[in-house]
Amino acid sequence: MIQAIIFDLDGTLVDLPVDWEALFDELKRVMHVDNVRPLTVTIPRTDPQTRKKAFDAWSKAELAVVKNVIINEEGMKIYRESQNRPKALVTMQGKKTADGILDQLKLKFDVVVAREDSLSREEQLLKAVEKLDIPARDILFVGDAESDATAAQKTGCQFRRIE
Repeated sequence: MIQAIIFDLDGTLVDLPVDWEALFDELKRVMHVDNVRPLTVTIPRTDPQTRKKAFDAWSKAELAVVKNVIINEEGMKIYRESQNRPKALVTMQGKKTADGILDQLKLKFDVVVAREDSLSREEQLLKAVEKLDIPARDILFVGDAESDATAAQKTGCQFRRIE
């Protein structure tokens, strides 16, 4: 029985129109590397000063387009249907970006786990499960990526994919 729901943000509740190619070019310059993909792997390998610069550039690119988010109707329908259940948000967006989107759309979550907390989706889910204090088997994770499905399976959460 589903007692709580964890949502992914970008691709699930909204689409955040970041200019990824421009961001990747900026991060290559900041990190002094030829390839930055995947960010969740390359950024943690940097020294703290470079990591901060990379996060700052990533946040700047996101915050520049927060006002232009596109609502994902399928994900928002599930959000609206879950009004009476505990909810968490896990996101690879920064806290400022997530807060900006949540404020703009008037979305409320009991728990928010952002990239500053972890760049691992599996770790993000485990943190959200712990804070919700509900067994993972009784939590539905709503996401859009294969990596979301894999993380849900590894943590014991149920999973629903949003297109």
